Amino acid sequence: MRLNGIPTNPLSCSFAIKSCIRFCSLVGGLQIHARITRDGYQSDSLLMTALMGLYSTSEKPIEACRVFDEIPQRDTVAWNVLLSCYIRNKRTRDALCLFDNMNFEVNGCEPDDVTCLLVLQACTHLGALEFGEKVHRYIEEHGYSDAINLSNCLIAMYSRCGSLDKAYGVFKGIRQKNVVSWSAMISGFGMNGYGREAIEAFEEMQRRGVMPDDQTLTGVLSACSHCGLVDKGMTFFDCMSKEFGILPNVHHYGCMVDLLGRAGLLDQAYQLIMSMTVKPDSTIWRTLLGACKVHGHVTLGEQVMEHLIELKAQEAGDYVLLLNIYSSAEKWEKVKELRKFMKEKDIQTTPGCSTIELKGVLHEFVVDDVSHPRKDEIYEMLDEINQQLKIAGYVADITSELHNLCAEEKEHALSYHSEKLAIAFGILVTPPGTTIRVAKNIRTCVDCHNFAKVLSEVYNRQVIIRDRTRFHHFQNGCCSCNDYW
Repeated sequence: MRLNGIPTNPLSCSFAIKSCIRFCSLVGGLQIHARITRDGYQSDSLLMTALMGLYSTSEKPIEACRVFDEIPQRDTVAWNVLLSCYIRNKRTRDALCLFDNMNFEVNGCEPDDVTCLLVLQACTHLGALEFGEKVHRYIEEHGYSDAINLSNCLIAMYSRCGSLDKAYGVFKGIRQKNVVSWSAMISGFGMNGYGREAIEAFEEMQRRGVMPDDQTLTGVLSACSHCGLVDKGMTFFDCMSKEFGILPNVHHYGCMVDLLGRAGLLDQAYQLIMSMTVKPDSTIWRTLLGACKVHGHVTLGEQVMEHLIELKAQEAGDYVLLLNIYSSAEKWEKVKELRKFMKEKDIQTTPGCSTIELKGVLHEFVVDDVSHPRKDEIYEMLDEINQQLKIAGYVADITSELHNLCAEEKEHALSYHSEKLAIAFGILVTPPGTTIRVAKNIRTCVDCHNFAKVLSEVYNRQVIIRDRTRFHHFQNGCCSCNDYW
């Protein structure tokens, strides 16, 4: 077109940008962006929105923000593209701030159903229940309640925030439930420790003539895994292809490895991996490695680590799991060797991080955190809690500490884990009886699990902890997982 002397315009540039998005051509997009700037088309909102989409899909959030700032008249679509950009590039907190900053009167636009869907996804990822409830109210006030994709997203959000009663309330309110609705509810039951309810929902779904898909089977197998329903899980796995015509994929195999591994059937889990009809990925090996840590299987743990190294997929967390296996078996020389290796290779581990939401604001804590503005009050509260729990019979589980320390040093090191700080903050700032909800980025340790159980009884609080794989609902000194996680 240009070689033939035909001038470009915003519309032709927009189509060219969309082609660059389709073919993942950032270089081509940069060239077109340069021409847009040269020809002075920055005032065209639709074109600039398309350009934002290019940078978003190319994982260039800063560039997308710059383009957004240049748009003279931003409409809802532009805001939605920026929200999508934040979610795609793991800037979910920024997505919540952006939703709050959409000044409808000044900008002449307001969130639509797409905006709500994107923000709910961010709330799901962060476990931001209060914010999600605010979006839910907006959906109801603006007549979007009949949109089934929003209802399905609300089920997932409430489930991932540990508010299963509200997830079920939304589910019941859907007049024409589709397979996504059923799958979301089944997964919600499973991750919150209600495995039998998940199976009942799965069976009711079939009675109502809704055919399950691969996501449904992933949800029900995962539910069996979280609740130790080995026989049920094996039955569902065996009938997948026969009854539903669904061939097991890597996620289904992953659920089965998790199911067998949690139950201590490690050799059986290993044999299943070796017989898989699809190539096992790093997640499956990592699942088995986690089971080796739980059950203290050193030899198999080393074998699994070799498979991860062969795949060139080992991560810092894998070495931490292996450290756990060695330390649990008191193989301190191997712990020392592995720590030395990690230091030489500059393997940086991800620190445990816990978040708690208060009035729509997320407060973040790491182990021995001193960054919070109310740190002195939090540590005083945690010391008081520890004293009260010890009176009630709580004893620190020092096997959760990886370092070769004396018992007293291990107990001190365990005292200030991130979820304990988050819980102490929750006790400090909320009225008695308020449910405390904490999200943890890694698996919660045995000691913190015991701590939360005793605290729930001593302080008469329900404590909900979402770790990397599931929810723990602590109440009256018990956990919904029945100490099986």
